[in-house]
Amino acid sequence: MDEVTPMASLSAVPEASPAASAWREWLETHGPKLLLFARQQTRSQEDAKDIFQDALVKLVEKVRTGEFVGGQDSWQPYLYTAIRRLAIDLSRRDDRRKRREDNVTADAETEQYEAFHPWFESETSDDETRAQLESSLKELPEKFAEVITMKIWGERTFAEIGEILGISQNTAASRYRYGLEALKRSLGNARRRGDLSI
Repeated sequence: MDEVTPMASLSAVPEASPAASAWREWLETHGPKLLLFARQQTRSQEDAKDIFQDALVKLVEKVRTGEFVGGQDSWQPYLYTAIRRLAIDLSRRDDRRKRREDNVTADAETEQYEAFHPWFESETSDDETRAQLESSLKELPEKFAEVITMKIWGERTFAEIGEILGISQNTAASRYRYGLEALKRSLGNARRRGDLSI
């Protein structure tokens, strides 16, 4: 996974040690899911990569200094939470900066945040279908979209999602169900309009 290999250069563990190899293996397994979640939480692929890397740095530093409570099984929930918090902070900073820029020029460029970067990458997937699916997921209320992303692509249980988001397991399950219903309606409308071939 090329997008996260810069983390391998962190000097938290010696490069040739078994711990470094185990870390790389863990990151190759879980990194794509976490990066997808970061993409869902941010406005651009670049922001997602930055947030993901910052969250990884925080985890590595906590593990290195002995501050991290829990073992390797706790890394992924910690990273989901860290990514979400960092994305919120980034969004707030970006919003404040944008307001300042808007005061200076009436036509501030916002297209940089809307650049298309596919979430669903597959050799067999149709670009148009993938774009419509991504667009429909982004149009969902955030509370539904983040649960769907964590459940389907993050492979988390409702209990884990509830813990990460600070909600009950039942609320996580409800958000997932309502989100899927809304997504199904959105994709059904797109199919009826002829925007979607599936």
